[in-house]
Amino acid sequence: MRGRSLKTITLTLSACALLGACTPEGDPPVLNSTGAAQVDKMDVGDSGAGNYLAGRHAQKERDFSSASRLLEKALQDSPEDTRLLRRTFLTKLADGDIASSAEMAQKIAATEKSAPIAKLVLVVEAIKQGDLTAADAALKTFPNRGFSGFMKPLLQAWVLVGQGRGEDAKTALEPLKKQSGLRVLYELHAALISDVAGLPKVAEGHYKSAGENATRATLRVVQGLGRHLERLGEADKARALYAAYIKENPDSVVLTPAMKRLASGEKPAFLAANPAEGVSEALFNIASTMTRQNSAQLALIYGRLSIYLKPDFDLAQMLVAGILESMNRNADAIETYQSVKQTSPLHWAARLRIAGNLEALERDDEAIELLRVLTKEDPTRPGPLVSLGDLLRSDKRFEESIDAYDRAVSLLGDIEKRHWTILYSRGISLERARQWRRAELDFERALELNPEQPYVLNYLGYSWVDQGINLDRARKMIERAVELRPNDGYIVDSLGWVLYRLGDFKGAVEQLERAVELRSQDPTINDHLGDAYWRAGRQNEARFQWRRALTLKPKEDQIPAIEEKILRGLGDAKSADKDS
Repeated sequence: MRGRSLKTITLTLSACALLGACTPEGDPPVLNSTGAAQVDKMDVGDSGAGNYLAGRHAQKERDFSSASRLLEKALQDSPEDTRLLRRTFLTKLADGDIASSAEMAQKIAATEKSAPIAKLVLVVEAIKQGDLTAADAALKTFPNRGFSGFMKPLLQAWVLVGQGRGEDAKTALEPLKKQSGLRVLYELHAALISDVAGLPKVAEGHYKSAGENATRATLRVVQGLGRHLERLGEADKARALYAAYIKENPDSVVLTPAMKRLASGEKPAFLAANPAEGVSEALFNIASTMTRQNSAQLALIYGRLSIYLKPDFDLAQMLVAGILESMNRNADAIETYQSVKQTSPLHWAARLRIAGNLEALERDDEAIELLRVLTKEDPTRPGPLVSLGDLLRSDKRFEESIDAYDRAVSLLGDIEKRHWTILYSRGISLERARQWRRAELDFERALELNPEQPYVLNYLGYSWVDQGINLDRARKMIERAVELRPNDGYIVDSLGWVLYRLGDFKGAVEQLERAVELRSQDPTINDHLGDAYWRAGRQNEARFQWRRALTLKPKEDQIPAIEEKILRGLGDAKSADKDS
């Protein structure tokens, strides 16, 4: 079975990795004005218990806005409930209400010995207000374990920077240096602090060391070192550094302002020039790490705090929006993407992502309109055209989607390995539009670019099986796809179906039974198993499976054929290649 939507494997904007190691690749997305609040916001009631239960439910659904309001109301009825206080505090943080959460943090920190998040909020709030004395006092009770254990040196260092104690600040970072997994984090912040402290040679050494210890070119390191070189008047070195990063990340737009700045001769600001910006950077770095460790809610909190200290921090805004998107809080994600300023190089990416979230909210017309606007604003970018093609394909507007893909492909220049997804996408639309020869060429080209791509192997193999051609080659391709994705029910179904078409009914039953286990609610897979049962001489089981397929709401054009099989069964085995 061809099965899986390309939506799950097309080029998307991913959350930034540690220190921004992954930038928003591709021509990212944003919305002009659309993006209303989530429609499932819950109303506050009169019952404290009811509000608490509703708040817990909203929290479970990651509707932090509703959870915050409901739990706050419940807390008013039970102000001495410390567990409820902590829960309300965390939901307010996740919702981005830092000012209110700071008041709660005071109460939590006063009654609990550890309370790492509460104490972090107190430090952040003190730095936000410019009260370094209060920040220093809060740090004295700060925990020394877990995330807090490596957050504390960063906080201490930047507070010391604000006090004009640059050398002491570098010393405060030393605990990070001792942990190999935190070496890049240490080197980056040592570089940023040395820069601000007026130690350019020391800063350059730390920047270079950060680059050497990273597994790949890291955006924030490149940005920091590049700006440093620009300030020293070493424009050629900075240009070469940026060019090398862009070559490795050809779709990235984040360094566009840097290249323009070099052309104008304008001197750049520090990446982090004060405690607020330095701590914001550190919080962003940690949040980025957390996203890779499946700590989404904690990453969301750290990301929110980062933005609180630096409201125009576009990378942090994209990170937070991406986290909300991963939580299926699509309207909330749209709201955050909309906060990316028009002057940011990521504004385009934000708008593109908004279109994706509108689609997730089943607001396809708005998404299509936005994507068409983006294609008109800059007809040289393929990203919006690819997204438009994907959306039109999902709406079964195949001819229109083909046109969008054609225009995107025409803008690519040299076709590279990473472009296989676009060819695969266009191939699907072409196949559905009954333009098989063009579709086949796209699938084969996609395989040339990525020979071990299981979804292309499966789709092309299944298409051949469906047409009764190239069956031996199709079998080998699908067998390889199963090896690569053994638990994908659609691909296992394809293998079962090719065995069926080759007359190996026993083998087909074995594979199709497994496919049904993996995708029990798919009507086509159940229908296929029914056919295999019949050919294997298991007529009663076949009719049962066909009846089950009917209960799973198959496509309208499938229903008459299934009903006919229930009534009359299948013809002789020689006609197996014409079944279904």
